Amino acid sequence: MDVWDASILGIIQGLTEFLPVSSSGHLELGKAILGNNSLPKESLLLTVILHFATALSTIVIFRKDIVEIFKGLFSFQWNEETRFSLKIIISMIPAALVGYFFESQMEMLFGENIILVGFMLIVTSLLLWLTDKSKATRKPVSYTNSFVIGVAQAIAILPGISRSGATIATSVLLGNEKSKAARFSFLMVVPLIFGKILKDITSGDISIADANMVSYGVGFVAAFISGLLACTWMISIVKRSKLRYFAIYCFVVGVGSIIFTQMNG
Repeated sequence: MDVWDASILGIIQGLTEFLPVSSSGHLELGKAILGNNSLPKESLLLTVILHFATALSTIVIFRKDIVEIFKGLFSFQWNEETRFSLKIIISMIPAALVGYFFESQMEMLFGENIILVGFMLIVTSLLLWLTDKSKATRKPVSYTNSFVIGVAQAIAILPGISRSGATIATSVLLGNEKSKAARFSFLMVVPLIFGKILKDITSGDISIADANMVSYGVGFVAAFISGLLACTWMISIVKRSKLRYFAIYCFVVGVGSIIFTQMNG
């Protein structure tokens, strides 16, 4: 993989990890368009690097929140930070269970399965459209809400279902305040990303032999910078109820992907 391809995939990952358009779906589309025939181990290494970059950008954006959460936790009291952390843990359960018990089945859905990506992008489009039409509320995320949002995150493992879109949409449709829904959505995924990275590293499936580390370094920087921009932008978009534009985008790309696959099948 050359520097150009790695930078493009990095930008795609950085933008689509936070914007509600499905990072996994767009990476599959990007690989198909670029004709990326990387070996599986090399491709997995790039995936780990790009996900680490976007996780790091989340930490930078929410650094004050994360510091306050850790301060609250280490005070060893039943405070707001402790309750929030418990909600994050609850939200992680569905995706962790799916990843543990159905990892091999889920991996079969990837590999440039453009038809599936197209249909799932249409589902994402409908979710975003409904969310954009919802009324503003001030309801915080409850423990029950946390689990339901976690189920949405687990479903978003499917390529084409936007993780941020699905979790924010579910939270808002449950009646939660939009800014709190966005904050919860972005923070809840950080432990899962680091857990997945650790699992991939210790699995022995990653090989750095013959890997172009310059290209991967460029991909990391591209994903990190675009992630910073996209995360900040997305928070503003959710507050201003502008998700309809992404709904239209996902619908057009989804339908276009299906037509493209049929024409080239």
